[in-house]
Amino acid sequence: MPAILKQAFGPDAPPRVGVAVSGGGDSTALLVGLHEAGFDLAAVTVDHGLRAGSAEEAAEVGRICAGLGVPHSVLNWEGAAAEGNLMDAARRARLRLIGAWARERGIADVALGHTADDEAETFLMRLGREAGLEGLAGMRRRFVAEGVTWHRPLLGVTRADLRAALRARGLGWIDDPSNDNPRFGRVRARQALAALAPLGITPATLGAVVRNLAAADAVLSETLCRFVEAAVTTPAGDVVIARAGFDALPPELKRRLLNAALRWISGSDYPPRAAKVADLLAGLAVPGDRTLHGCRIRMGRDALRLTREAAAVAALRVPAGERWDRWVLTGPAAPGREIAVLGEGGLALCPHWRETGLPRASLLASPAVWHGGVLIAAPLAGLENGWKARIDCGAFAETLIRR
Repeated sequence: MPAILKQAFGPDAPPRVGVAVSGGGDSTALLVGLHEAGFDLAAVTVDHGLRAGSAEEAAEVGRICAGLGVPHSVLNWEGAAAEGNLMDAARRARLRLIGAWARERGIADVALGHTADDEAETFLMRLGREAGLEGLAGMRRRFVAEGVTWHRPLLGVTRADLRAALRARGLGWIDDPSNDNPRFGRVRARQALAALAPLGITPATLGAVVRNLAAADAVLSETLCRFVEAAVTTPAGDVVIARAGFDALPPELKRRLLNAALRWISGSDYPPRAAKVADLLAGLAVPGDRTLHGCRIRMGRDALRLTREAAAVAALRVPAGERWDRWVLTGPAAPGREIAVLGEGGLALCPHWRETGLPRASLLASPAVWHGGVLIAAPLAGLENGWKARIDCGAFAETLIRR
């Protein structure tokens, strides 16, 4: 297992790694393997507060970590108050909480214990959602979120092999009863995999299928990256696509490009539903603005421009100095100052906004500094007053690359 982990991280392996440990077999094996591989570790457990005994389980993880000499933290989330898709809410909470924990400690890399079984289960779940090539090309081995690089070094290892490795070391793990609850789609996918095994459809064979699809996906991504380099710009956080080049793209590349742009602008983890993107593509030949996924889309004579929709951020207000939507504003701080959308009223107070060269719709959705109802600054609209704005979501081209 240590050799597998060293190979998974590669020659640029970070010297210090955070490891998310729930106490289950997968994450416990990850913890032990990284420790044996010689990584400088800090471990973290998120107590979701969803069932009795979770605090004791987090404490047990702490005892395992203490035995290895690995510092351990417990983060709490009030999961019982979550609305909607509980599993998705829990996943988002883990990323948010662990990301903040890592940043506070100067940890840039965090390892997750997803396995070949998770890959196969995810594949089946995405089949049920009629996913395209991107969705079926597998879980990302590496991705950036919450200011942290997340790693999945065990995607080539089965759950059974990890548990066998723990048994060989005389170590146990905690079985989460929710892993047997058919209320959850992942549990149903796990049960389906067991039923498909006699046909030779196993985590190992599905892993091979995913790798084949990922190779095809990579070719399309490289083609799209070359197009973006030649025909796409991102002024002030918008995505501007040359009309002639876009019109000449095959439908699949148009779909991928729109999905990537909508996700990058909205900050969403997921693209819109495929049917909505298909409707958008079909309607682009007709003049006029459209909205989708918190974005505004306009097909002009020379370019297709996607920008943030002002209505999508109209209620978003944060104290000055905090991240707002995709933006970070820096300038002279003072008590009571907030970052909020510029909007119609704010734009009317920016007499030189036309000189910026940015469309009115883009500026309406841009960040501004307010003190109560008084506009202090609108950096993108030409009213700086000592304030600067920068985009804080990575380069657009990076969203096209699967790692």
